[in-house]
Formats: sequence, structure tokens, C-alpha cells
Amino acid sequence: MRYRTILGLSLLSLTTFAQAADSLCLQKEQDIQHEIDLARQHDNQRRVTGLERALTEARAGCTDGKLKASHQEKIKDLQQKVEERQKELNQERADGDDKEKIAKRERKLAEAKRELKEVQAAPY
Repeated sequence: MRYRTILGLSLLSLTTFAQAADSLCLQKEQDIQHEIDLARQHDNQRRVTGLERALTEARAGCTDGKLKASHQEKIKDLQQKVEERQKELNQERADGDDKEKIAKRERKLAEAKRELKEVQAAPY
């Protein structure tokens, strides 16, 4: 009896995992549909039109592999942006420029890091 319970729980968790892993495109479609609903609530027809086009494209050409590759590319680009901002800040500090310029570079670096964290936290 105990063996059957363990087997049943294992199969249930495996099924749930398989559904979760296969749903990146479905999740993206749901997110776009949610944005369409919000745009309709706010009578923003231009946004609705653009989002409907995006939804059509997502349904036609979405694969989990493409989404993952695109997501990794975004992360890579933002990591490069963070590195660039860090270099700029280091250069300002090395040059001994005024505190305003250094503060501006620090804000830009913080913003780039925030963007990177947001993209890393997103599923696609």
C-alpha cells in the first residue's frame, strides 16, 4: 500500500512538472491577453491593436526554445550594460570629476542593475 501511495505521488508531481515546463508559450499568451484586457478597459485602441498583433505572432511562432534563447540574449545584453555603466562610474571616480557626475553615473548603474534583476526574475 505504501509503495502505491509513493508511486501515485511521484506520478502526480511528474505530471505537474511536465505541464509547468511546457507552458512558457501559453504563459506568454496569457500575459498578452491580460494586457489586451487592460488596454480595452482604458479605451486604448492603439495598444489593443498592437497587442493583438503580438498575440497572433506569439501563437504562430512561439516555441519554448525561442523564448529561452531570447530571454538569455536579453540577460546578456543587460549584463553588458551593467558592466559598461560600472566602467563609466570607475572612470568618473578615477578622473576625480565632481560629485554630480559621479552621482549621475551611480544612478545609471543602479538602474541598469534593477533592469537586469527584473529580466532575470521573469520566466521569458
